[in-house]
Amino acid sequence: MSTPTNGDHDLDIAKVTQRAQDIENKLPKLTQVFEQAKIMLSMVKDYWTGAYREIPYWAISAVSMALLYVLNPADVIPDVIIGVGYLDDATVVAFCLKLVQRELERYQEWQAAQAKSAKVVDV
Repeated sequence: MSTPTNGDHDLDIAKVTQRAQDIENKLPKLTQVFEQAKIMLSMVKDYWTGAYREIPYWAISAVSMALLYVLNPADVIPDVIIGVGYLDDATVVAFCLKLVQRELERYQEWQAAQAKSAKVVDV
């Protein structure tokens, strides 16, 4: 097995620089995945407390399993590997988002209605 030389690393660095725009275009998508994961977590909490039960059991189970995968330190790519450790976590969450997107939208509509009714009561 050969050890990478500085020349190899320089090529990698050059490739990143050349593809900077492609990388920048993907970063917002990763941010969106993690923002959606926060909403998924909120949905699970509301389901657990009984505040929100308008979701099929398969969907809340899928969300719970995806979030548990993120928590698992022994996943496919260990989180301690700098740079790529969270890539598999993001992939699992993104897949789950595709699976439950409509349910997540319904939950966000419910959240908005809850917030609106709380403001009306506050007056």
